[in-house]
Amino acid sequence: MLMYPHIDPIALQIGPLAVHWYGLTYLAAFALFFFLGTRRLRHEPFRSVTGAGAWSRKDVEDILFLGVMGVIIGGRLGYCLFYKPGYYLTHPLEILMVWQGGMSFHGGLLGVIASMVWFARSRSRPFWQVADFVAPCVPTGLAAGRVGNFINGELWGRFSSPDLPWGMVFPQSGSMLARHPSQIYQFLLEGLLLFVILWLYARKERLERRVSAVFLIGYGVMRFIAEYFREPDDFLGLLALNMSMGQWLCVPMVLFGVWLYVSAPARHSVVAPRG
Repeated sequence: MLMYPHIDPIALQIGPLAVHWYGLTYLAAFALFFFLGTRRLRHEPFRSVTGAGAWSRKDVEDILFLGVMGVIIGGRLGYCLFYKPGYYLTHPLEILMVWQGGMSFHGGLLGVIASMVWFARSRSRPFWQVADFVAPCVPTGLAAGRVGNFINGELWGRFSSPDLPWGMVFPQSGSMLARHPSQIYQFLLEGLLLFVILWLYARKERLERRVSAVFLIGYGVMRFIAEYFREPDDFLGLLALNMSMGQWLCVPMVLFGVWLYVSAPARHSVVAPRG
């Protein structure tokens, strides 16, 4: 049985200015996206088109900027709407207090989708082409976020067997019993494992929508599994069928991903020219 190491959430402090590890993990996530996005330009069908229709480094920069806005705005609004709608309805100004915590992956996903729609329309590109470009670059950012959760000592797991070698005591949970370090499970599953699967799958040209479909199915399934080890939010608990809110949000995600995969048009993606 291990003890949570009590990591100081502040990485660097200069006078009144405090740099938090959690903020640095977001910066790491965005940097990894840019690095992988530039490498994605070498994959088919993006590398084989030249001229006005070609994807460029500038495209990666622009979609990263829009994606950052989507993650922050969507993640915050998603948390407020999905997890505490009643509270934030009566305290609307606290929606802006992002430094107090509270971000939702599913809300962030909707924000990123909105940013991809904006980007696709502004560049006269098919939406699914943009989504297929972006999807393999996302899981490393999710992994970085889970590292931030662990450093903050939040989102700990459910109680584990005392005999579990990696069972961990999180004193901030109010209990000295061993728990699953679910942040690490999610780091490994929806972060590293999903990245490996998606990156290898997307290296070759695939039917339109299928890379996005694999992301939705893969994340949904892995998050659904990890939720069995993660402590449900105390203000929600378990919902119908003893499933958490995170699991219920993953169900439509997986179903939509399966539909996308089987309904993919019988042709390869084509990089459209800019309008």
